[in-house]
Amino acid sequence: MSWGTELWDQYDNLALHTQKGIDFLDKYGNFVRDRCAIELEYASKLRRLVKNYQPKKKEEEDYEYTSWQAFRNVLKEIGDLAGQREIVAETLQAKVIHGISLLSKNLRDDRKKSLTEGAQLTHTLTNQIAALERAKRNYDKSYRDAEKSIENYQKADADLNLSRADVEKHKHNMTMKCQQSDDSKNEYANQLQKSNKLQQTHYETSLPEVFNRLQEIDEKRTKGLKEFIKSAADAESSVAPIIARCLEGIVKASESIDEKEDSLKVIERYKSGFTPPTDIPFEDLSKVDAESSNYSSQNNLGINNMTQKGTMGATKLKKRVGIFGIFGSNKEDFSDLPPNQRRKKLMAKIQEIQQKITQETAAYDGLVKMKGVYEANTMLGDPTTVDAQLNESGSRLEKLKSELKKFKMYLDAANNAQMMQHSPQQHRNMYNGQRSSRHSNGSGENEDGEDNPDDAGSLSRSASEGSVAQAQNGLNINNNGSSASPESGLGTSHTSLPGSGQGSANDNTHPEDMYYEAELLQPLGTCKALYPFDATSEGSIPMAEGEELQVIELDQGDGWTRVRRMCGASGWEEGFVPTSYIESTLYA
Repeated sequence: MSWGTELWDQYDNLALHTQKGIDFLDKYGNFVRDRCAIELEYASKLRRLVKNYQPKKKEEEDYEYTSWQAFRNVLKEIGDLAGQREIVAETLQAKVIHGISLLSKNLRDDRKKSLTEGAQLTHTLTNQIAALERAKRNYDKSYRDAEKSIENYQKADADLNLSRADVEKHKHNMTMKCQQSDDSKNEYANQLQKSNKLQQTHYETSLPEVFNRLQEIDEKRTKGLKEFIKSAADAESSVAPIIARCLEGIVKASESIDEKEDSLKVIERYKSGFTPPTDIPFEDLSKVDAESSNYSSQNNLGINNMTQKGTMGATKLKKRVGIFGIFGSNKEDFSDLPPNQRRKKLMAKIQEIQQKITQETAAYDGLVKMKGVYEANTMLGDPTTVDAQLNESGSRLEKLKSELKKFKMYLDAANNAQMMQHSPQQHRNMYNGQRSSRHSNGSGENEDGEDNPDDAGSLSRSASEGSVAQAQNGLNINNNGSSASPESGLGTSHTSLPGSGQGSANDNTHPEDMYYEAELLQPLGTCKALYPFDATSEGSIPMAEGEELQVIELDQGDGWTRVRRMCGASGWEEGFVPTSYIESTLYA
């Protein structure tokens, strides 16, 4: 079935139909464009929503609870959902809207060309029909004139009163009119034959070709709309698995909430570390003596120093850590916090300093490598330009190590104070009616609760004991007060800092003595060797193509990554490899 044979006389309707079809295609394109705008707006609002509900800095501690962590994971999944909506909009924009615009333009051009050709064919046929009508009118007029001239000649020939000249005149007029009638008849016949042939060609060949092209245009438009609708659905389907995984992630986040674990974390977060007060003894007013009066005043002092919630106030806390008064006057040791919270803050501070030491050490090692490269090839740079940066980095490292040592002493003091608080002797000293003349560590208090002058001796002993304990724990303190402990973040591949004061007691120190002993670092992920590497520089290790290693230190900007491999019974082997030679996969 074709339009050329079935709709041969519906030129105007076909022109209108094809125009409506292309307008409908443009309408669908506008629909997809508006949908893209909605998708992008939805994604933008989702991202803004996620950003507005991201944890604030003051709320970071609250996100240790599983419920808060689950909500943060939900925000992450919602952010991924927003990304998928953006992908849908981009796909619709690139494949559907652009395709519709291009197809609509081509269809309009083809339709205009076909309709112009059809109009020309129709105009030609119309002109031929008009010529046929004129020829017919001329033939009709000349035929009537010829009949009239014949009738006039016959009348003149029968009239005996007319002269022979008049009769010949009528005869000549008749002959001329008959000749004109014959010519008009032949012209009419020729125009009729030409019109019929043109009309046959017009309706059987020329115009059907135009209509068939219009049919192809309309079918192409319909097929294109079909493909565009399918492409829009495919754009949605392509992100459906990822959206499903996002929803699964949200469900998984909800399942990760553990109310019991959150309850334990509440205990861990707010537990003060103080012991509950013991029973208040009965005070017999009938036995008023000095001892009872002294007990009452001290008992009241102990009660007044308790907060309404049953925990020790800040004033009492400072007196309970009497021999550690060297830290009590400085708020950086968190001495104004309860024991448990104080230890927690100190451990967090120590961990933060250790991370800074690790980063600064990596930066220093990078500078050392750079200086070595410059010394090996002076064309690359002047080694002396790195000395100033090395000195600054070394100074920062010394300062960080000094802070690490200081906060470890704070932590030791907090642990000792906690042990003293939980001792039976401490409970007896609080509620036995009178204070002992000297604490278990040798320091004394007078009746006003102030430290005796001989506390200086106990402070010195305490500091000495702390130093000995730290030395036993592997904290080798140098002349500048810095520490070479494993917590400092310096491993066996990290050299000590020149000019930092280490080894000043002996200038003949061997190079082997300039390395720190490091504990086994936790791996940050794994990596796979993309190419073989032969270790040619100090601190690097070789690797074979395809070999899997553990990543223990990320690239600090110098192009090297620290890795570790298992060496059988001999233990672990650590060193640096080029970052561009490996493909890393970090743990989540």
